[in-house]
Formats: sequence, C-alpha cells, structure tokens
Amino acid sequence: MTKMRIGLLFGGRSGEHEVSISSARAIARALAAEENASKYEVLPFYIQKDGCWLSGTLPQQVLAAGKPLEIESQAGEAWQFPNFNGVDVWFPVLHGPNGEDGTVQGLLKLLQVPFVGSGVLGSAVGMDKIAMKMAFAHAGLPQVKYIAVNRSEIWSNPCVFPKLCDKIEAELGYPCFIKPANLGSSVGISKARSRAELEAALDSAASYDRRIIVEAGVVARELECAVLGNDNPKASTVGEISFQSDFYDYETKYTEGQSECSIPAKVSSAIVSQIQEMAVQAFLAIDAAGLARVDFFYLESTGEVLINEINTFPGFTATSMYPQMWAHDGISFPELADRLIQLALERHGEKA
Repeated sequence: MTKMRIGLLFGGRSGEHEVSISSARAIARALAAEENASKYEVLPFYIQKDGCWLSGTLPQQVLAAGKPLEIESQAGEAWQFPNFNGVDVWFPVLHGPNGEDGTVQGLLKLLQVPFVGSGVLGSAVGMDKIAMKMAFAHAGLPQVKYIAVNRSEIWSNPCVFPKLCDKIEAELGYPCFIKPANLGSSVGISKARSRAELEAALDSAASYDRRIIVEAGVVARELECAVLGNDNPKASTVGEISFQSDFYDYETKYTEGQSECSIPAKVSSAIVSQIQEMAVQAFLAIDAAGLARVDFFYLESTGEVLINEINTFPGFTATSMYPQMWAHDGISFPELADRLIQLALERHGEKA
C-alpha cells in the first residue's frame, strides 16, 4: 500500500514557537506508531522564528532535539518556500498568530491540498477574541461582560484615555482582565484591581496588539471540552483546570506543577451535557473544522455556565488537555491523529 505523505508544518513566528515543536514531536510519534506506520510518511517542514521555511534533515533535527534550531537566514529567504511537491495532506501544527489565525490556512488553501483543522474563516475568528465573542453572542451563547478597545483609544490624547477607563470601571468594575485580542497561551494578559493597574494593563496589552478586550472578572471554575469533527462534530468528556495562582497566566500554564487538570471534571451530568452542547454550538458558530478546545467558566454559586473562548489548534502533546479528554473517551493519541487526517480529506472533498 502506498503511504500517504503528511506535511508536518511546525515552529512559526508566534510566541508559542516552542509549544508548536512539542506538539509536532508528539504528532510525528503518533503517525509513526504501529497502527499508523503503514499508512503515513511524515515530511517535516520547520518555520524558524525569523520566518524562514526549512525542509529536509534540519526539521528532523529540530524534532529530535525538541527545541528551536536557528540557522542564519539570508535576506528575503522568509518568502522562499521549500519544494512542497509530494505532500498529500498538510498537518499545520502552529499555535497563535502567523499560523493559527488563517494566514497559513490561506496559503494551504491556495495549494489546493487537504489540511488538518479549520479553514481561513474559522481560524481567523477563533484567533481574534473580539470577533469570536461577537460570533458567540450572535449564536446566543452566554459569556462574561466585556468591552472591545482599540490601541488608538489607549495611546491617545490625555482626554480620551481617562474616559475609556471611566467607562470600563462603570460597566465592568474590578477585578477585570485585559487581553490582547490576537495572542494565545495567555500572553500579554493582566488582571487589574485598581485604576493604576488598569492603566498599566491597557498600555501593556496595546504593545502586543491593536485590538484589546477587557472582561469582567468572575469567581468560577475553569472547565474545558474537546470537539472533533466537521459539520457534525462530537464533544468529549469535560475536564477542569485548577491552579493556585491569581489567574491562569502564561507562567502558570507552562510551569510544571503550577496547575492541575482533572478528567473528568467533578460536576453534575446536567452541567456536562450543557457544556458539551455549548461547545458544539461554539464550534459551528465560527465555522471551525477538525478540532477545537472550548473553555468555559462555571459559576457554582449561581449554576451558570459562561463560554470563555475557543482554541482552533490547542496544545497537542501527550499531556495536553485536548488529547487527554479524548483518551478518556477511548480515542488514543495515534487514533486521534489519524481521525484528524481523515477529517481533512473529508472537508477537502466537499470543496469548501
């Protein structure tokens, strides 16, 4: 049987470069596992932090090392792509901007070759927290109160900025969370408990992105649900993230021992069903495909479930929540990788 050649695309120019390498290593191992080895041949392609694309033995070395391998690039090389001939299906293992936001998906679409995950629309809406929340609101999904802000309002004249802060205090109050709209992995997120902290947090977020979102703080448990499929997606069991820090920031997320995941989450069957239904609604609302992880706030004091966000290419290591939730439901990591490739072929066959 002729093996299908999988273009494993990883690295990228976002702050999640190292996470991408870890995810790609896990997927490469899954595709080389006994049940997949006869079906797939992996062709790795590595995007350096400077945007240079590499193929051949160098990406293999990065996967083996599990860390970035910086090769000095010549001017203009970032736009010189390696030979893509021979790739049957792309597996873009890219997290964050310049990879998970529809930009690479547009390139792969132009190549007219199947690829794993959401297309241009789903990826772009899933990346931008403001557009995402607007899609959720249109779908009738409950969420925390929020205010969308532009960098121009923050880095403005002395009259505009104080009025913006007044509005945030009046409509959201403290504590509130300030987030760049287009960054993943909790990069650039701050919690404000006072006017001084709010002003500093807005200035910091504006240094990362021209679109910023400010959300009201809630006392809640943080629950997650994995989604798998295309037009008829299925939701996994529900998991929970718990931590001792003030909030789930980048350090807490990626420092060993700082957070714990519980699968399944210890909540009632009614809450599980509600979250699973909302996760599928969110997936369809942004036109996602293949996979996504949907995050929720569960306010035990009132019984409310609020949607937080959707991640169209979540962390994909053996210890990441997405594959762990499916493993609990009986889908092994190698089988999950195989299913995602089959879903890519299905979506490509629809000529969507």
